[in-house]
Amino acid sequence: MFNLPRAVWLLGWVSLATDSATEAIYPLLPFFLTRLLGAGAVSLGIIEGGAEATNSILKILAGGMADRAGRKRPFVIFGYSVSSVARPFIAITTSWLQVFSVRVLDRVGKGVRGAPRDAMLAAWATPETRGKVYGFHRAMDHIGAVIGPSLATLFLFFYPDRYRTLFALTIVPGAIAVALLFFVPEQGPEDARGSRPQSRVDRGAIAVGARADALPRSFAVFMIVLSIFTLGNSADAFLLLRLTDVAGSVRYIPLMWAALHVVKATVSVPGGSWSDRVGRRTVIATGWIVYAAVYAGFALSSTLVPMLIWFLVYGCYFGFAEGTERALVADLAPAARRGIAFGIYNAVQGIGALVASVVFGVVWKMYGPPAAFAMGAALALAASALLALI
Repeated sequence: MFNLPRAVWLLGWVSLATDSATEAIYPLLPFFLTRLLGAGAVSLGIIEGGAEATNSILKILAGGMADRAGRKRPFVIFGYSVSSVARPFIAITTSWLQVFSVRVLDRVGKGVRGAPRDAMLAAWATPETRGKVYGFHRAMDHIGAVIGPSLATLFLFFYPDRYRTLFALTIVPGAIAVALLFFVPEQGPEDARGSRPQSRVDRGAIAVGARADALPRSFAVFMIVLSIFTLGNSADAFLLLRLTDVAGSVRYIPLMWAALHVVKATVSVPGGSWSDRVGRRTVIATGWIVYAAVYAGFALSSTLVPMLIWFLVYGCYFGFAEGTERALVADLAPAARRGIAFGIYNAVQGIGALVASVVFGVVWKMYGPPAAFAMGAALALAASALLALI
């Protein structure tokens, strides 16, 4: 891990700072919306689903524009800047519609930066280290998600109920993240040498005879399977809302969220490195099966201790799947088309999150939380089976 290129480390620190800001707010948002602003589960689903859909659709546009421009860093700097400026405005919101507007603007920034940043990371990786590079980046992201909620808990311990002040202070790590980006080089070794050959892992998935600049059929097939999984992959805000309801208080929810990200950070690098050795599909399917088990556990549990255990196990899903999915996208896409490939990948996730979150909220309201979580588990199992068959 310590022999990774300096640019990969810098992008990792950028994500750490950004996520420390984002995740200081996120675990408190369900409570803030439902208890202080009077929103319901359906409104929560609309906010999170709409925000993620906006984020993902913009990733297609930004990824394609970055491919055509040949420069990715300006998109990354702009995207992080928009999020860093928008995020603290949650401090002055008085309705769930205002929160929705701020969340969408925050996700606009993420949508602009996401695909170009992932393409930059690919340029600093070799085919044999892609899983490790993306796993490391996700680990740094999750470490930030440990620091943010931990500091939020400490702040609220000394200043109870000062949620709005806490939200406003997130501008500080956001500014640090933007400043670090100016030290990241525009081009990596792969940009200088041109497209690398595909990794030997999952090499059989690459379409024979495909044009060098075309996205192969195998990429489209993976997106179809991923879309089935994402239909059951609702916003994590519902897990937090369920934990808040069972715990009876929001006081320790940020610490639970931080503990989840400790698991994510711990598993991400080994999970990505494992995919470099055994193949991406095996590791992704493992992550999706863990996801199904966690949602089934939430459907069957009604007390805090088993739910908290399942919540921590949930971190293994991210450690196995997040970085590995990105590495597989980099494997399948030609270097000149990685911006648009990552854009499509994120769009599939975001549009799925919109549908999943709204449907999840409706099922939650009509049939209760266990039915909603059981639905998510079933779709994850179906996607895992399809991934094993293709």
